[in-house]
Amino acid sequence: MDSQTSQASQPSPSPQSPHTFQVDLRGLVDLLSHHLYSSPKVYLRELLQNAVDAVTARRADEPGAPALVRLYAEGGALRVEDTGVGLTEADVHSLLATIGRSSKRAEGLEEARSDFLGQFGIGLLACFVVAERIRVVSRSARRPGAPPVEWTASDDGSYTVRTLPDAERPEPGTTVHLVARAGAAEWLAPERVAALARDFGSLLPYDVRVGDEAVTDLPAPWDRPYPGPAARRVALARHCHDLFGFTPLDTIDLSVPLAGIRGVAYVLPSAVSPAQRAGHRVHLKGMLLTERAEQLLPDWAFFVRCVLDTDSLRPTASREALYEDETLAGVREALGERIRAWLTGLAAGDPERLAAFLAVHHLGVKSLARHDREMLRTMLPWLPFETTDGRLSLEEFAQRHPVVHFTRTVEEFRQVAPIASAQGIGVINGGYTYDSELVQALPSVRPGTVVAELDAETVTAHLDAVDPAEELALSGFLAAARARLDPLGCDVVLRAFHPLSVPALHLDDRDARHEQARADAEAQADDLWAGILGSLRGSAPRARLVLNHLNPLVRRISALPDPELIGTAAESLYGQALLMAQRPLRPADSALLNRAFIGLLEWATHSEDGRA
Repeated sequence: MDSQTSQASQPSPSPQSPHTFQVDLRGLVDLLSHHLYSSPKVYLRELLQNAVDAVTARRADEPGAPALVRLYAEGGALRVEDTGVGLTEADVHSLLATIGRSSKRAEGLEEARSDFLGQFGIGLLACFVVAERIRVVSRSARRPGAPPVEWTASDDGSYTVRTLPDAERPEPGTTVHLVARAGAAEWLAPERVAALARDFGSLLPYDVRVGDEAVTDLPAPWDRPYPGPAARRVALARHCHDLFGFTPLDTIDLSVPLAGIRGVAYVLPSAVSPAQRAGHRVHLKGMLLTERAEQLLPDWAFFVRCVLDTDSLRPTASREALYEDETLAGVREALGERIRAWLTGLAAGDPERLAAFLAVHHLGVKSLARHDREMLRTMLPWLPFETTDGRLSLEEFAQRHPVVHFTRTVEEFRQVAPIASAQGIGVINGGYTYDSELVQALPSVRPGTVVAELDAETVTAHLDAVDPAEELALSGFLAAARARLDPLGCDVVLRAFHPLSVPALHLDDRDARHEQARADAEAQADDLWAGILGSLRGSAPRARLVLNHLNPLVRRISALPDPELIGTAAESLYGQALLMAQRPLRPADSALLNRAFIGLLEWATHSEDGRA
């Protein structure tokens, strides 16, 4: 029998009947409470959401229908009533008992659900986080003849449905009953329910109350009429303090009509790190979505905190964050433009407020200006920089100096600032965040400006040379000093410069430091690595200890007859120059300082003994 006959004789597989997934509701509730939702408090948001959506659906059919949501909390139980569209028995089986199905999806049409808050069909399950049983009594407004229906569900996954007499629910709408599960009574306490309802629902468009206490507070603070700009500023400052706990430096309106966004940005009164992620309050169609929206603004706008309402941004499934999509990217860019326009307006019309802002948040503006040429041009006269002439803007500094020199590190600036200032060299400290990038971008917005990085050669060239005859007479002194500092990779030169109080100046640049680091590594490496590192040796200039011939101490040291004492003194001047520059000390530098200090003490005590 060949293979084809053998295969033909095999019985054909019987068709498999499909199976449906089984859902462990308790496990799903545990998943929601520990991984999807950040806190049990979201149960109240989901109840408010369902009530508001039901009212919205009814008013779409009946524009004059009542729009009421009432919450009653007492004795560990909560009752939420709404005058919404209600449900029939078929709706209950189709919607409440099917996880993941939402009446707001409207067959997948985005337009049909644009007025609703909930879209994922899992909101009611959040109630199981605080309750073991959910009881819903509802009557449909779309089918007036349909009787009220009761749906009762337990967290074990079972539910019952029964119809009720008309007297149980005479008017259309829905009532949800919850009884707290063990350990969750605090979440259904009257004061907690009232606080959560105010937090989540203060901007909802309908009349929402906890008992007799109003929850909604419309219009929003940024949309209310005020007697004048000053009164508005005071009211919004109070609103900011209530929400975020600080009084803002200023308030920026964030109106983006095309994106359905209205709100404000509050400028922080104190500096914050650019790496700190800002948390913003975002309401979706009036309902608080999150207090920690981090991706709402560009990264450079870390100096503001926002609160706004939107009808265009999409929430994630947990409804506690924003979904990253093209709409959010567009909104982020538009809000960044509003903040940029506010800065430009301050620069044009209110320099005092701009100066107060920059005194605190210049880092954020510098971050923006390095990517935005127009912002750099606008902020150029205002952004402060540390310079040898004091704190100045780039514009002021460039007007004073034909060549704008800058250092890339704070240590380099501290090395040369006193000497450069005395010699008339203008230097900007580019060691702080963004500063060197902005200085180098200066010619792009101020044509003709010459920008150059300062190096040791430039500084040395501006120092006065010593008379050749005097330098020749001091050749023995210089030879002894150079011999002592040569192992440290440092040359010794003699110059005359001001201020006279500075005996020595340590100068190096990045190339010299790299060469010194390579040499240190070579000295500590084994033969193989020492050979490799040795092959990388370059022609980079060495560091320099510039001795000030005008300084009285240097003159006295240069007159010493003892080469050993001259070497010890040279080490001391080298160490003092490093300390004055606030440079980090290498182990060899620390050892040198200790050796020089002990040497000077020994010389001093020996001299005293000799005189004795």
